[in-house]
Amino acid sequence: MKNIEDEHRALRFLEEISKGGEFTQRDLSDRVGVALGLVNSYMKNLAAKGYVKVSAIPKKRYKYYLTPKGFVEKSRLTYAMLSNYTRIFTEARREYASLFERMHASGIRRVLFAGVDEVAEIAYLSMHEVGLEFAGAVDTERAGGEFFRTKVLSFDELKAKADGCHVVVTTYKRKDEVYLRLVEAGVDIDRIHSIYPLLAGNGGGRSNGR
Repeated sequence: MKNIEDEHRALRFLEEISKGGEFTQRDLSDRVGVALGLVNSYMKNLAAKGYVKVSAIPKKRYKYYLTPKGFVEKSRLTYAMLSNYTRIFTEARREYASLFERMHASGIRRVLFAGVDEVAEIAYLSMHEVGLEFAGAVDTERAGGEFFRTKVLSFDELKAKADGCHVVVTTYKRKDEVYLRLVEAGVDIDRIHSIYPLLAGNGGGRSNGR
């Protein structure tokens, strides 16, 4: 999975640069969702491969240019990502069905989703096939919006109902971030379930749909 994540980040950088304009490294950090300390490393790597050219502008701003080779790489990564996500979503549908079946067999009847994106939609379909009840969804980025006609909660709102609640991580891209937010909100780690390995050393590092 790490290689897929690296390629996805590289594609995000190339997409932003292809839009043109001037950026600071902090701008790129915010737009791509990569820690500021990693931006310089990624940009040096892309430049070394001949995908990007950089010219410095006063006040720590930069003008980034996508080279012809960079446009070719952007197209290749776009195709690769589509193929990878098709495989990931197919596997996710199967894994969520298995997870929910195990949860149902253990006596769990209501589940809350943590993370709202395309993966969550797949999980929602799999959940109903097993007969579990949807208790709601939590996601700071989508808080206040709706997910299948249910208001999406923030993690602060989750704290009031965290005790005794079984939660399923339903995002791949932000799984570790979401897991940590759940722990901070007071959700017992034994009540957090995922089809993906979670952070090691924090009660995660495993798929725990027991």
